[in-house]
Amino acid sequence: MSATLKLLAPEAASRWTEDELKALHAENPRLAMDMVVRKFRDRLFVHASYITKDAQEAHDVVQEVFIRAMREQRFFEPAFQQKAWLFRVTSNLCFNLVRDRRRRGAILEASPPREQTQADQVDRVFEGQQRAEVLAAIDQMSEDHREILLLRYYDDLSYAEIAEVLQVALGTVMSRLSRARRRLAEVLPAAAAS
Repeated sequence: MSATLKLLAPEAASRWTEDELKALHAENPRLAMDMVVRKFRDRLFVHASYITKDAQEAHDVVQEVFIRAMREQRFFEPAFQQKAWLFRVTSNLCFNLVRDRRRRGAILEASPPREQTQADQVDRVFEGQQRAEVLAAIDQMSEDHREILLLRYYDDLSYAEIAEVLQVALGTVMSRLSRARRRLAEVLPAAAAS
């Protein structure tokens, strides 16, 4: 399918490959960045929401990620891994935000209850009782285990992309993921049975 035909359906940005986005950038840089935003914004928002536990903060983080992407000179270069870079920057910004929040003494559990709409938003993002139970179990795990399980199963990153996001070797990704799965099976008895 040619870039010209695809331009007629920008809502289908999720089907565009990184190579197609890079080719489009040569013709129309502004449209290429718009398509990157359309392709990744929802997945990055879900990822940021899970880490920050706050929809507004997640929204702000995702906006900052795309601002940084626009400023990143290498973003549309042929060898640049856009998806891995976007998830790595999102994770780093979220963890910095959570760390800063803790430093200020505003621990998540101690914060005043939010409006009811926040719970509804989270429920829409993570539909289904089983998914909610798994996420609750993941919350009980270490930060390393939580992050690798989310990147693999909720953000659907490949092992190579996870290695790029975490800046570790591929073998490290596989061993961490294996340990995280075993830990999840301990924390969530239903996970061991399935």
